[in-house]
Amino acid sequence: MSKRAVLEVIALDAEDAVAAQAGGADRLELVTDMAADGLTPSAATVAAIRAAVDIDVRVMLRLADGFAAGDVERLTRVAGEMREAGATQFVLGFLDVAGDVDLGAVERIAKVLDGCRWTFHRAIDRAANRDALRKQLADFPGLDTYLTAGAAGGVDDGLNVLLAEARRRGEPGYEQQLLVGGGLRLDHVPGLLDAGIDGFHIGGAARPAGWAGPVSADAVSQWRRVLGE
Repeated sequence: MSKRAVLEVIALDAEDAVAAQAGGADRLELVTDMAADGLTPSAATVAAIRAAVDIDVRVMLRLADGFAAGDVERLTRVAGEMREAGATQFVLGFLDVAGDVDLGAVERIAKVLDGCRWTFHRAIDRAANRDALRKQLADFPGLDTYLTAGAAGGVDDGLNVLLAEARRRGEPGYEQQLLVGGGLRLDHVPGLLDAGIDGFHIGGAARPAGWAGPVSADAVSQWRRVLGE
């Protein structure tokens, strides 16, 4: 590896954030309500985490379970509130009823973000056509990462897709970093690293007690060691 692989950890609060940074995380994905697979946290939580750690934080912009944008006007207001609370990086991704990217919603939010860096999240794993989605978003300002397992069912199901997309890095629509997450295990890591993938995202794997418990610095450290210091 020519550079250190990125390790992103899901954080729900400042306690999680501090533990993740202590364990060697490079970045946090900040969410609330994991029963709905992660929704937008409060502005107060964003501000508290920004005060508690100095690693990068990406804030989820998602108001309800599923991948429909829902109330786009409310989403734009929330995005503005998150920026006012100190957020400078984000996570989002919306599909329409046909499984295509909801370009209108993404355009509205990207305009509010005004060049802030952002991740298109695992909505890509439910898209009708991944390649078409990537090409439609190829030149969106700020988009630098795709969080993906390669398939809706997780990395075990999507491994071949991930490896194929890694081989296309640099092609139009494939310039963004692959951030692999969703059923990711430590035994997946060597093959993904060998393929040139340099982004890894963990949630439950950082919490030995499950989602009812906090992030463990020791669990994060184990991932950091496997990925390379």
